[in-house]
Amino acid sequence: MLTNDLLVRARGGDGDAFRELTDPYRREIQVHCYRMLGSFQDAEDAVQETLLSAWQGLSGYEERASLRTWLYRIATNRCLNARRAADRRPAAPWDFGGYQPPEPTRLGEVVWLEPYPDAYLAAVVPGPDARYDQNESMSLAFITALQTLPPRQVAVLILRDVLGFPAAQVAEMLEVSVESVNSALKRARSGLARRDPADEPAPGSAEETALVARFVAAYEASDLDTVIALLTDDVFMSMPPIPLEYEGRAAVARFCASLFSSGRRFRLIPTRANLRPAFGAYAIGPNGEGHATGLITVTLAADGICALTRFDNDVLESFGLPRTIKAEQLRVRA
Repeated sequence: MLTNDLLVRARGGDGDAFRELTDPYRREIQVHCYRMLGSFQDAEDAVQETLLSAWQGLSGYEERASLRTWLYRIATNRCLNARRAADRRPAAPWDFGGYQPPEPTRLGEVVWLEPYPDAYLAAVVPGPDARYDQNESMSLAFITALQTLPPRQVAVLILRDVLGFPAAQVAEMLEVSVESVNSALKRARSGLARRDPADEPAPGSAEETALVARFVAAYEASDLDTVIALLTDDVFMSMPPIPLEYEGRAAVARFCASLFSSGRRFRLIPTRANLRPAFGAYAIGPNGEGHATGLITVTLAADGICALTRFDNDVLESFGLPRTIKAEQLRVRA
């Protein structure tokens, strides 16, 4: 519970007191905004807007709900405004620097999707009504699916099924009736077409470590046969903000074959995103330096790799990864 002294000081214009009040919730609010918007950068912008609005409106906070709930209310409405904006980011030009990818299975629509660094992830204890655990609700498949739902349905689904807020509290946050919340939740659940989660190895487990090590070794060696053998039959590959999507082992194999046949060699620098293994991908230049080509996230199943997502270089900074790695650093790593 917040202390009356901090609240009084913050209402009196004490910025340090305000930060002490709100800092415990900043990361979880950012995660909430990320789920709604699908973009790490857009989520950070929404957090800044939320905190500014809370600072400016602190005198109107009546303490009928907890400070956490009040902040979620502000953040949700900021995200709803962003979701309703007509000018979401367009697809990026198809520029692969001379490399021509094969024909995709289809073109994706959620081209603004970005990964979320595990280093920023806050553990949130959901309420008793939550239906998703954090692992499932942070998966890129779930985040992508949310972007295809109408804004109000997304807000209700996250607040009810991910965070476990009671229906009455959600209705108050959104200034609608409980009946409207229940109706939106029913439509959202139907529209999401939830699938059974993949039987993923536990993070950091021996199974995950071994499978990831095999993938890295094969990818860095341009060993196409081993990479293909690690893929599940229904593997899915996407590369936002470029809208190309490949579905099924044969389609992804064609992409990997064309990539490796280009003659470039790669190094993968490990990190983690959305509670899954991820890698900064670096093409090795003639001088031995590694030049970033993007970030690759890997989703695992019990029988192999079921999803690959390639993001462009713009996301690397959020993961503390450089655009260039010197040759001697790569030799030390090898």
